[in-house]
Amino acid sequence: MSIARVTEISATSSKSFDDAVAQGVKRANETLRNVQSAWVKEQYVRVSDGNIDHYQVNMMVTFILED
Repeated sequence: MSIARVTEISATSSKSFDDAVAQGVKRANETLRNVQSAWVKEQYVRVSDGNIDHYQVNMMVTFILED
């Protein structure tokens, strides 16, 4: 039997939502052990002078707790 924990993180990218997700998962793996999944809860864009400046995602990351 295993126990999981879920934590919420935010990640941004100047390229795309996909890149923001990839950056968030990469960072989560550097900080948390046993990351199993992530799902995007919310997506936003920041606009500057009528153009998209940054893409932001809020994600729920699931990781397995160690014994």
